[in-house]
Amino acid sequence: MEPGNILKIETLDDGWRDKDSIMLHACFQLLSDCINKEELLSGHTDWEADEKHRAAKSEIEELYVWWQSYKERDIPNDDGYEEETKMLLRLINIRWALWT
Repeated sequence: MEPGNILKIETLDDGWRDKDSIMLHACFQLLSDCINKEELLSGHTDWEADEKHRAAKSEIEELYVWWQSYKERDIPNDDGYEEETKMLLRLINIRWALWT
Protein backbone atom coordinates (compact mmCIF):
# COMPACT_ATOMS: atom_id res chain seq x y z
CA MET A 1 0.00 0.00 0.00
CA GLU A 2 1.33 3.42 -0.98
CA PRO A 3 1.52 6.27 1.53
CA GLY A 4 -1.68 8.33 1.55
CA ASN A 5 0.17 11.62 1.90
CA ILE A 6 2.05 11.47 -1.42
CA LEU A 7 0.46 12.31 -4.76
CA LYS A 8 2.45 11.59 -7.92
CA ILE A 9 1.05 13.86 -10.60
CA GLU A 10 1.79 12.00 -13.80
CA THR A 11 0.90 14.90 -16.11
CA LEU A 12 3.53 17.25 -14.62
CA ASP A 13 7.28 17.24 -15.01
CA ASP A 14 9.82 18.55 -12.49
CA GLY A 15 9.64 22.12 -13.81
CA TRP A 16 8.12 25.07 -11.98
CA ARG A 17 4.34 25.42 -11.97
CA ASP A 18 2.07 28.02 -10.49
CA LYS A 19 -0.35 26.67 -7.93
CA ASP A 20 -3.45 27.19 -10.07
CA SER A 21 -2.00 24.76 -12.62
CA ILE A 22 -0.91 22.29 -9.95
CA MET A 23 -4.42 22.36 -8.46
CA LEU A 24 -5.96 21.39 -11.80
CA HIS A 25 -3.51 18.54 -12.38
CA ALA A 26 -3.65 17.31 -8.76
CA CYS A 27 -7.44 17.12 -8.66
CA PHE A 28 -7.66 15.25 -11.92
CA GLN A 29 -4.80 12.96 -10.90
CA LEU A 30 -6.89 12.02 -7.87
CA LEU A 31 -9.84 11.26 -10.14
CA SER A 32 -7.63 9.21 -12.47
CA ASP A 33 -6.10 7.27 -9.58
CA CYS A 34 -9.53 6.59 -8.13
CA ILE A 35 -10.73 5.16 -11.44
CA ASN A 36 -7.58 3.37 -12.60
CA LYS A 37 -5.93 2.20 -9.39
CA GLU A 38 -8.87 1.88 -7.02
CA GLU A 39 -11.37 0.68 -9.64
CA LEU A 40 -13.98 3.21 -8.58
CA LEU A 41 -16.45 2.42 -11.35
CA SER A 42 -16.37 -1.35 -10.87
CA GLY A 43 -15.93 -1.49 -7.10
CA HIS A 44 -18.26 -1.47 -4.13
CA THR A 45 -20.53 1.38 -5.13
CA ASP A 46 -23.96 0.51 -6.49
CA TRP A 47 -24.11 3.12 -9.25
CA GLU A 48 -27.69 2.08 -10.06
CA ALA A 49 -28.93 2.59 -6.48
CA ASP A 50 -30.73 5.84 -7.27
CA GLU A 51 -30.70 8.84 -9.58
CA LYS A 52 -28.02 10.59 -7.52
CA HIS A 53 -25.61 7.69 -7.99
CA ARG A 54 -26.44 7.27 -11.69
CA ALA A 55 -25.84 10.98 -12.27
CA ALA A 56 -22.57 10.88 -10.31
CA LYS A 57 -21.28 7.94 -12.34
CA SER A 58 -22.12 9.73 -15.56
CA GLU A 59 -20.40 12.88 -14.35
CA ILE A 60 -17.31 10.92 -13.25
CA GLU A 61 -17.10 9.28 -16.66
CA GLU A 62 -17.49 12.60 -18.50
CA LEU A 63 -14.84 14.31 -16.38
CA TYR A 64 -12.45 11.41 -16.83
CA VAL A 65 -12.89 11.44 -20.61
CA TRP A 66 -12.35 15.22 -20.66
CA TRP A 67 -9.15 14.87 -18.66
CA GLN A 68 -7.82 12.05 -20.83
CA SER A 69 -8.24 14.26 -23.90
CA TYR A 70 -7.03 17.43 -22.16
CA LYS A 71 -4.32 19.31 -24.03
CA GLU A 72 -2.54 22.01 -22.12
CA ARG A 73 -2.16 25.27 -23.97
CA ASP A 74 1.27 26.78 -24.48
CA ILE A 75 -0.16 30.19 -23.75
CA PRO A 76 -3.02 30.22 -21.23
CA ASN A 77 -6.10 32.14 -22.34
CA ASP A 78 -9.32 33.18 -20.68
CA ASP A 79 -11.49 30.63 -22.50
CA GLY A 80 -9.24 27.72 -21.56
CA TYR A 81 -8.93 28.87 -17.98
CA GLU A 82 -12.72 29.22 -17.74
CA GLU A 83 -13.23 25.70 -19.09
CA GLU A 84 -10.67 24.25 -16.66
CA THR A 85 -12.35 26.01 -13.74
CA LYS A 86 -15.76 24.74 -14.85
CA MET A 87 -14.44 21.17 -14.94
CA LEU A 88 -12.78 21.55 -11.53
CA LEU A 89 -16.06 22.74 -10.04
CA ARG A 90 -17.89 19.80 -11.57
CA LEU A 91 -15.33 17.46 -10.00
CA ILE A 92 -15.67 19.12 -6.60
CA ASN A 93 -19.46 18.77 -6.78
CA ILE A 94 -19.22 14.97 -7.06
CA ARG A 95 -16.34 14.41 -4.66
CA TRP A 96 -18.75 12.64 -2.29
CA ALA A 97 -18.76 9.76 -4.80
CA LEU A 98 -14.97 9.34 -4.97
CA TRP A 99 -14.55 6.67 -2.34
CA THR A 100 -13.79 3.02 -2.87
